[in-house]
Amino acid sequence: MNDDLIARRKRLLGPHVTTFYETPLHLARGEGAWLWDTDGRRYLDCYNNVAHVGHCHPRVVEAIARQAATLNTHTRYVHDTILEYGERLTGHFGHGLSSMVMVCSGSEANDVALRIAQAASGNTGIIGTDNTYHGNTAAVSQLNARKPPVGGYRDHVRQIPAPDNLHPIGGSRAAQEEAFYAATETAISELQASGHGAGALILCPYFANEGFPTLEAGFLDRAVAAVHRAGGLVIADEVQPGFGRIGSHFWGHERLGFAPDIVTLGKPMANGHPVAATVTRPELLETFQNAFRYFNTFGGNPVSAAAALATLKVIEDEGLQENARVTGRHALAGLRDLAARHMAIADVRGAGLFFGVELTEQDGTPATALAARVVNEMRERGVLIHTVGKFDNTLKFRPPCVFSRENADLALETLDAALSSAVATR
Repeated sequence: MNDDLIARRKRLLGPHVTTFYETPLHLARGEGAWLWDTDGRRYLDCYNNVAHVGHCHPRVVEAIARQAATLNTHTRYVHDTILEYGERLTGHFGHGLSSMVMVCSGSEANDVALRIAQAASGNTGIIGTDNTYHGNTAAVSQLNARKPPVGGYRDHVRQIPAPDNLHPIGGSRAAQEEAFYAATETAISELQASGHGAGALILCPYFANEGFPTLEAGFLDRAVAAVHRAGGLVIADEVQPGFGRIGSHFWGHERLGFAPDIVTLGKPMANGHPVAATVTRPELLETFQNAFRYFNTFGGNPVSAAAALATLKVIEDEGLQENARVTGRHALAGLRDLAARHMAIADVRGAGLFFGVELTEQDGTPATALAARVVNEMRERGVLIHTVGKFDNTLKFRPPCVFSRENADLALETLDAALSSAVATR
């Protein structure tokens, strides 16, 4: 890659703006599960959940172009598509979740969710996990575990330990549910004692950034009940597991079997067009609107609504949830075969098209450096993945939901070779 291009990027966007891989990718185009760089080299995309129905899906592209050539304005004018989309989207929810606020990013969606919880509960305390990410606004950044906000965390925020497969809270996998519940109760008590009260518990129901540990349905039941007893609301951030990605269910909260009061959506909602939403019950939305004067100029505009509607129709029409279930099951079986041949693989886990492997050293410590080496080795071999988890030692596969069995086989073959190479050369 041209060094001048990287220098320009750092100068214009800042010296610490994130790029993937030791040698950054300069991408030119995408189609389905594939990306091409400016030199014409093709890469299998096993990481980008933004292109949920595949890069540049023709139905989504056509819907955007058609609406942009017809009308684009904001939602203080009445237009049909946002209503058609809202009705179709909320048809995928239970638990009375039938109203929504459309915004432009997951950060905004979570910010709105916290304000709904504040308005409905009368409390300001927020509970999140200790290895999470929910966005970039001033309010939501208080929840981010990796880089504490300037001045430290505010007194109204409590972080509780996230569940984990290899280092379970409570000392064992069997004890995790009780430990998570106890930590939630402690956080509630502390927030009540400090005068903030329990406003919300916010979490990803797949615990995606925590490394997607294997949890059974009912895991959150006692914690959710504790929050509700304290007058708080439960927010499910479905930005990563939602829209059928996990295969068995359309939403992560369905898989764990709990009823959220608010659900937030983002990245995959319109296949890359900047669309997000906060979905809740009508009475909670009305309480929020009575408490806050909120308007989002671009949220739910006609082009965004058309993009989101086309994406949802493709998910339904092309059976992408079922594809995620079947292809993901095949991929997990292949990963378990690899685990039998590679000592560095300590755990294989996931659901649907969201799966991965955790790497450890021979003494059981996290193999963070090895994981980074494998990621870069796979990039050099034409397959794109990344890492996740508290120690960044879990290889994360989260491809577009058009990912096929053949794509999975190529990814597994490449991982086999990359692991062998990375272990041999370190």
